[in-house]
Amino acid sequence: MATTQRPETTRAASVDYRIEASALDRKLSSEVEAPPANWVANASILWDHRRTLARVTAIALVLSLVTAFLIPKRYESTGRIMPPESSGAGAAVFAALAGHALGELGGLGSLAGSLLGSRNSSALFVDLLRSGTVSGHLIDRFQLQHAYHKRYRVDTAKYLARHTTIVDDKKSGVITVTVEDSDPRRARDLAQAYLDELNLLVTNTNTSSAHQERVFIERRLKSVQADLERAQVDMSEFASSHTTIDIKEQTRAMVDAAAKLQGELIVGQSELSSLEQIYGSGNIRVRAAQARVADLQHELSKLAGTGAPLQSESESSSANQSSELYPPLRQLPRLAVPYADIYRRVRVQETVFELLTQQYEVARIQEAKDVPVVSVIDSPGIPEKKSFPPRLVVALLLTLFCLGATAAYLLFQHRWELVSATDPRKVLAREINGALRHKVARFVSDRKGSGA
Repeated sequence: MATTQRPETTRAASVDYRIEASALDRKLSSEVEAPPANWVANASILWDHRRTLARVTAIALVLSLVTAFLIPKRYESTGRIMPPESSGAGAAVFAALAGHALGELGGLGSLAGSLLGSRNSSALFVDLLRSGTVSGHLIDRFQLQHAYHKRYRVDTAKYLARHTTIVDDKKSGVITVTVEDSDPRRARDLAQAYLDELNLLVTNTNTSSAHQERVFIERRLKSVQADLERAQVDMSEFASSHTTIDIKEQTRAMVDAAAKLQGELIVGQSELSSLEQIYGSGNIRVRAAQARVADLQHELSKLAGTGAPLQSESESSSANQSSELYPPLRQLPRLAVPYADIYRRVRVQETVFELLTQQYEVARIQEAKDVPVVSVIDSPGIPEKKSFPPRLVVALLLTLFCLGATAAYLLFQHRWELVSATDPRKVLAREINGALRHKVARFVSDRKGSGA
């Protein structure tokens, strides 16, 4: 039994040995025949075409430099402003601005409402600078449609907006306006025009309470002035027609004059009676005393207005205007009422005019305080250096792009050559290529035929 089992054991061991040896040979052969890594193969392909890549790089570098120098220069001009604080009546200004100047912007009304309780109005001023009102004025002022070679006004506004940068510093509230243009002077002028238009827009749409008060007082002042002039004219006409300057003073003066005449008349009458007792009525001295007493009586009756019956106001006014320097005493009480009425009207209108004049000056001062004038921190200047293009960067990027595109094409061409001619992808590509060439050749022949 032992002799029969030994050969079987030997055969099994030899079989196992052969299996292990074959597995080891396959492993070694696979390691030896394994293809190189993908990047090594790509590097090898590119190294084989290194002269082509070098020529493409040189040509691309030259063309990139030419292209970079052909790109028009652009300049940037920057201005910085500090808007006023929106407190008190200034908040009403900004709310009105939101509804008046930027009514087409839907969210600006809510923005202005939120700004009423905030510290400053930077966000609102940024929206004002970006408004169609400002851009429209700039387009008309600098004829930007012709300068930017735009057919439509809306395209010009979009082009201007793309080349305008408005930045609001949330911490300080300072607004920076930067305008980019191919002309350095126009860039400076546009940046300055943004600041001017903002200031003009805010000033023109100022509807604060002080402004409304000033407008109301100004209208009322004109009305009161017209009433005062009419009252003064009425008083002048009344005084000239009735020869009255000041009823109170005239009455006092005429009473004093009448008292003096009355006293002289009493003295004259006493003297006349004593002379008549002594000399008789035919004496010359008696006659002189009688004439003097008659003159005093005439003057006294003239002063008192008792020499003639009472007349109407129009008749007395014409009579007084024609023959008397002052109205008689009997006319003064009747003239006192209309005179006092006219005088009162004049005094009332004068008082109201004086008060309104004072309030008008106060309202003007308050309005000047409330107008939110933009404070310019840095005025825009003419830029000395271009801001675009960075020629070296442009040339390097274009050169690298051309080099990368060429390398990708070489790798793709190598992979395409390895594809079998019977592959469906290659067959489809050949059919498409043939169809395109046929169409191009037919198009060229048709153009030549039509040109002939």
